[in-house]
Amino acid sequence: MSGTAVEKLYSAIEETAGLLDVTCSRDKVWPVLASFEDAIPQAAILFRVATDKRHAGELNLHFMMLPGDVDPYALALSNDLMAKTEHPVGSLLSDIAERFPVESYGIDFGVVKGFQKTWSCFPGNSMQSLSKLAEVPSVPSSLAGNLDFFSRYGLDENVTLVGIDFEHRTMNVYFGEVAELLEPDAVKSMLRDLEMPEPSEQLLNFAKQSFGFYATLSWDSPRIERFCYAAIAPDPMALLDQVEPKIEHFLKTVPYGVDDPKAVYAATSPNDGEFYKIQSYYQWRPRLVNHMHTSVSDSGE
Repeated sequence: MSGTAVEKLYSAIEETAGLLDVTCSRDKVWPVLASFEDAIPQAAILFRVATDKRHAGELNLHFMMLPGDVDPYALALSNDLMAKTEHPVGSLLSDIAERFPVESYGIDFGVVKGFQKTWSCFPGNSMQSLSKLAEVPSVPSSLAGNLDFFSRYGLDENVTLVGIDFEHRTMNVYFGEVAELLEPDAVKSMLRDLEMPEPSEQLLNFAKQSFGFYATLSWDSPRIERFCYAAIAPDPMALLDQVEPKIEHFLKTVPYGVDDPKAVYAATSPNDGEFYKIQSYYQWRPRLVNHMHTSVSDSGE
């Protein structure tokens, strides 16, 4: 990717941040773009906003489909995008790569907070074993502690990708589509078993249109901390009753990915209740849609 192309991408990030009244920090953004410059031309690039307080004042960027021979965590460390840690989260990406077939990677960074997350994507036609993932030394013990829950709903062999959040020290486990688990009764049952809040009608309707879901776990709690459903929609407003004015403004005025579908995520947690994340594409890769329907690629915490 030429310097001119990097400048163009940075300008797009800066412009999009302005739509949300988010201050874009060049000191945070430019080092990430420079570090992953070689991989960017083949990547899908997405802008994401979220409706919860935790993500307020931030615009996140996702690069998906980075080559499987690019170690994004090692690259981030070597370019001083983050500090090395002795916490198990720092070993998780390499531990997974040693034991599972990783087809591609992704990264997530904020225009305010900088580098935050990585994604390890398994081949679309080869979902992986949850019990084997639980045996990885650096995986949170909460995964093994919740295997009975996942087994009860037939998700033992349905892992499609793993997200690693270095900032919050959490791990996301993504599952391929299981149509019957997206029906209202199943959604209510799963969330009740997880001691999540009673789902709203909006979340239940959203789940029916989803193509998969993921769970968030940490090293600090035995429970599943968040559960999230993912959908693709040309018009996210058709899936949501309402969003705050800044996000609605973003959806109506963002100049990128206008004709492409948007990725929309509905999340719930005991602490935060229900909230939504919306992604718009800056650089579209048709292959990503096919991959997303077999491996829920987002993001989200």
